[in-house]
Amino acid sequence: MKHKNQIQEAFLEKNRIADLGGGADKINKQHESGKNTARERIDILLDKGTFVEVDKFVVHQCNNFGMEKTKIAGDGIVAGHGRVDGRLIFVYAYDFTVFGGSLSRTGANKIVKLQRMAIKMGAPIIALNDSGGARIQEGVASLAGYGDIFFQNTISSGVIPQISVILGPCAGGACYSPALTDFIFMVKEKSHMFVTGPDVVKTVTHEDVTKEELGGAHTHCSVSGVSHFMGDSEEDTLMMVRELLSFLPSNNMEDAPRAKSLDDVSREDTRLNSIVPLDPNKPYDIKELIEAVVDDQYFFEVMGLFAQNIVIGFAHLGGKTVGIVANQPNYLAGVLDIDASDKAARFIRFCDCFNIPLITFEDVPGFLPGTTQEHHGIIRHGAKIVYAFVEATVPKITVITRKAYGGAYIVMSSKHTGSDACFAYPSAEIAVMGAAGAVNILYRNADEETKAKALAEYEEKFSNPYRAAELGYVDEIILPQQTRAKIIQALNMTHTKNRSNPAKKHGNIPL
Repeated sequence: MKHKNQIQEAFLEKNRIADLGGGADKINKQHESGKNTARERIDILLDKGTFVEVDKFVVHQCNNFGMEKTKIAGDGIVAGHGRVDGRLIFVYAYDFTVFGGSLSRTGANKIVKLQRMAIKMGAPIIALNDSGGARIQEGVASLAGYGDIFFQNTISSGVIPQISVILGPCAGGACYSPALTDFIFMVKEKSHMFVTGPDVVKTVTHEDVTKEELGGAHTHCSVSGVSHFMGDSEEDTLMMVRELLSFLPSNNMEDAPRAKSLDDVSREDTRLNSIVPLDPNKPYDIKELIEAVVDDQYFFEVMGLFAQNIVIGFAHLGGKTVGIVANQPNYLAGVLDIDASDKAARFIRFCDCFNIPLITFEDVPGFLPGTTQEHHGIIRHGAKIVYAFVEATVPKITVITRKAYGGAYIVMSSKHTGSDACFAYPSAEIAVMGAAGAVNILYRNADEETKAKALAEYEEKFSNPYRAAELGYVDEIILPQQTRAKIIQALNMTHTKNRSNPAKKHGNIPL
């Protein structure tokens, strides 16, 4: 009969071996490639000493291709829960040292089990991806596992925040789990995502393309818009995940945690009076304005490299998390196009899912014209923003800083599409179009003197916020220096907002 100490020693040895995953040699290879192991990544992400692992001794059930002779505890997935800034978080990481991080049926079962726990406990779930994809030896059973993960991703959407961190390869069907989550992080020159890799692309389309060009972090952060954040290293990227979590509630039934700040809620900043140029054609950086308004002048931008004509991100105002949507006059004059519409609409809907008030800074000359935009469906894509803003029931506060022209004015959280408080600077121009364009249409056959007189008349009547204020479309005209105090007052006023949309299964957003 075994002695008690022997039983404990046997357990400790099994535990030590499980901690090694694919073994010391594979761990060394992982380090040599400039990557951390699954457990090291979890330790970086979570508060020290808080990780509790589940299903550590799970092994695969595959008997094909000699797999029955190689069973490794954990089977390529490290899963469990821990804390970030003291708050409960669920996390799972693909272990590249075990069968190249490939997903088995039992590995998928571990992930699904954790996803269900996260919904039940109302806590965010984070996936750390570094995987060779489906385990070929298991065939359709592995693919079925992906399907079950996708199902839970979809059911979890809008209930708990879901975050994916790509820390190595992520190819084929495996890409669709990250794509179903709320935010994707990638590491510069280390992360790669693509549905079909460079070799298949070359065979089918005869294009020569590198992994980095096809699906690297820079490509997905600046060209495709698939990824939201890019870090310089794994450590940097995982710290960005922690920072994002600080702005988010744990689930859709809670509010985001309040941030401590000594920034005076009534602070006025006279710099704001000179940020917006008097010349309507002169660009300026809307981020400079945002930073002057928010707590501690800190703005956490999302998707900063993609569709830069619109700016989205999180900040605190009076300690409360807000989502900010702003036209960027510094890029394409702040026009709305297909990519900007998609970027903004998805962010608006995320904020609405998780009770985060929306602040809109509007300076928009219209939608980007041209056959490329029209043929690729700018009408359909532009409709996403108005749909998202109208559908959102969270507090919505709008500040018109300068141009608010035509349909784009309506789309950008105007009073007509449900804004709870709409402010305008004295420099605001709320009209169907700019004065010069309007006069050229209304007086196309007139002489120059008549046009000049008409231009002055149009500017006096429409190139200002007063007509909209007379009609009640603008609640208050404010001095730029008052922006912070006025928004925080509006946030306090709308704190008890209670609005729900008509009962329905779900709307049909123009995808």
